[in-house]
Amino acid sequence: MKVVAFERSVQGTGASRRLRNSGKTPGIVYGSKDPVAVIELDHNALFHALRKEAFHSSILDLEIGGKTQQVLLRDYQMHPFKPLVLHIDFQRVSATEKVHMRVPLHFTNAETSAAVKLQGAVISHIITELEISCLPADLPEFIEVDLSKVEVGHSIHAKDVALPKGVSLVLHIEQENPVLANARIPTVKAAEAEEAAPAAAVAPAAAAEPAKDKA
Repeated sequence: MKVVAFERSVQGTGASRRLRNSGKTPGIVYGSKDPVAVIELDHNALFHALRKEAFHSSILDLEIGGKTQQVLLRDYQMHPFKPLVLHIDFQRVSATEKVHMRVPLHFTNAETSAAVKLQGAVISHIITELEISCLPADLPEFIEVDLSKVEVGHSIHAKDVALPKGVSLVLHIEQENPVLANARIPTVKAAEAEEAAPAAAVAPAAAAEPAKDKA
């Protein structure tokens, strides 16, 4: 994904305010051995880009003054109540150095699982993104979590997910192995099932009781 930015010649609170009033967003680019670069971007284009999932988890081609460099989105600040991007930070990446990123999870095949189809379970998504480590070329836009075999009362953990080639969990995620999703029977359905079980047991007994002769 390509992002166009321009070198910013002025800095400071007042300069940033004037920049925003003119439809621009201030930002910085840091990392690698190059010095920090102060930049400005078209606000509307940036605002719409931020609404795309891939913008947050992909290697971006940032063009400044006709030269392109690969970066990752690292941070951005929004106005408390206006649809306004106040500032944005990018980090340069090297093709030979691994990056740590939070990548969104895409949960699939829930509707085909026996837990949902046959038992009426509800699958809860506990975590919606996963922190991984990989080289920039191996960075996935998202990671797929297959829910087709999830069972009622069981959970899918981070280490249960098949990661793309070259991708690994960061150390603390590997150690903690957090729950990503689980399948549970809704409380109302579980209560109804418990009430129905005794009633079903009483019915045959009542039917087997011999009829009394009428006087």
